[in-house]
Amino acid sequence: MFDIGFEKLALIGGIALVFLGPDKLPRVARTLGTLLGKAQRYVADVKAEVNRSIELDDLKKMKTEFETAARDVEQTVSNEMHQTTADFNAAWQPAATEMPANSGQHAGMTPLPQYRHPKKNWRLKRGAMPQWYKQKTGIRGKAQSGAARVARFRPRASA
Repeated sequence: MFDIGFEKLALIGGIALVFLGPDKLPRVARTLGTLLGKAQRYVADVKAEVNRSIELDDLKKMKTEFETAARDVEQTVSNEMHQTTADFNAAWQPAATEMPANSGQHAGMTPLPQYRHPKKNWRLKRGAMPQWYKQKTGIRGKAQSGAARVARFRPRASA
């Protein structure tokens, strides 16, 4: 930028000493130093802002690249899933049409039991609960009438 060596600085200092005098030279040098420091800070701030804007542009480019890559992967996976589903359905259709209406009854085989939905029956749910769990949680295992319960838990009269 500027090629200022020690000789040139000494020459500038000598000329300033002659024109300004020894009493004003330190004050002018201090003011010149603060102005030079402010200029350097301003240049550094401008450089940092330019670098941030360049990094921001790079990040935006990377973001768009990642988004397009993600969309491509999503489309590929979706297409593969649709293709696999279509292949499965195509393979399943002939197998389903070959089965007789009464599925499970082939040449002496016993028929398969049909699935029955439990219809959220609480008795069925209670029956499916293990006995150890019922005992642990205090669920009655056998139904008793109110009179039988009172008779069972009535304190015995001591005679």
